[in-house]
Amino acid sequence: MAPIKLMERFTQLYGKHVKSTQKAPILSSSTAVALSIVFTLIYIVPFYLSSATRPSPQLSRDAPSSIRARVRAVTFSSLASLALTIYVLYQSAGVKPNEILKLLGLWPFSLLDTARTLLLVNILFAGPLFEAGIVDGGWKDWVRGRYVQEVLSSWIGYRNFVVGPVSEELIWRSLIIPLHILAHFSGKKIIFLTPLYFGIAHVHHFYEFRLTHPHSPVLQGILRSAFQFTYTSLFGFFAAFVYLRTGNLLSIILAHSFCNWMGLPRFWGRVGVEAGVPIGPPDLDKKRNEDSSYRSGELIYHSKPIAWTVVYYAILVAGAVGFYYQLFPLTESSYSLPVVLGDA
Repeated sequence: MAPIKLMERFTQLYGKHVKSTQKAPILSSSTAVALSIVFTLIYIVPFYLSSATRPSPQLSRDAPSSIRARVRAVTFSSLASLALTIYVLYQSAGVKPNEILKLLGLWPFSLLDTARTLLLVNILFAGPLFEAGIVDGGWKDWVRGRYVQEVLSSWIGYRNFVVGPVSEELIWRSLIIPLHILAHFSGKKIIFLTPLYFGIAHVHHFYEFRLTHPHSPVLQGILRSAFQFTYTSLFGFFAAFVYLRTGNLLSIILAHSFCNWMGLPRFWGRVGVEAGVPIGPPDLDKKRNEDSSYRSGELIYHSKPIAWTVVYYAILVAGAVGFYYQLFPLTESSYSLPVVLGDA
């Protein structure tokens, strides 16, 4: 389907399904934007205030000591932003406590909505799930819970699948979106504008990359940051949409963790290809040690039949189509947040 027709369908469906309000804005648009920028800075700046969190050629961001320090910084930043948001909503905007909980996506919410959202992202990632679970045989570890245990027992896993999703969705969805709702930004603007704060917040990784890879071309760092900005913004569009549709913070936290776990889908190449033993007779390893003329790197590759690859790409396409058609039905909820339609 052409992009223009896709956007027309999106606009029609959005106008059909999302609620609108006619009340005067409680917050000004400039206040909502200013606070969003402040929250983004509060989240990022502390990383550069301490030698324990500041990136450097000697300190990897994946070092346990760095992760622990950054977790403490992120926790403080998230709590500070949460407190400031509650103050603004209650004291300045006069929003009632029960309405604040609803706007923040904390209560009430539906676990069924959460399950439906996770089903939706599983449909989108049907192809990668098939590759990881069936082709690569990972389903056994999933059933046993072994992979979850291994991942969450490491500081990197704790950061990527717990602290990152919780803190990022709290800031860029739970806190920033309500401000834009009260400022009467349209639903489409909230979906396509607020994730840009989220995307920009990841641009600082360019600086980190240059510090840790000083000999890499600058263009490589720029392209890497641009790519990261693109896919974080794309996820942000989806997360903002789901948040407005369900008013459920838990849903997007779990969806965020799932997407971090899956990574980007494969868009080219064969599935089930594994590097095997070096080409040659069984005693090649022994001869390699004795013969300095051995050319390293000549490996034979074992792969699944080409049919597995055909099935993978068929499922990948089917998953994308299924996601498109189930986007609205699976995010239908009685807990949706009120937004203003149109260009306001």
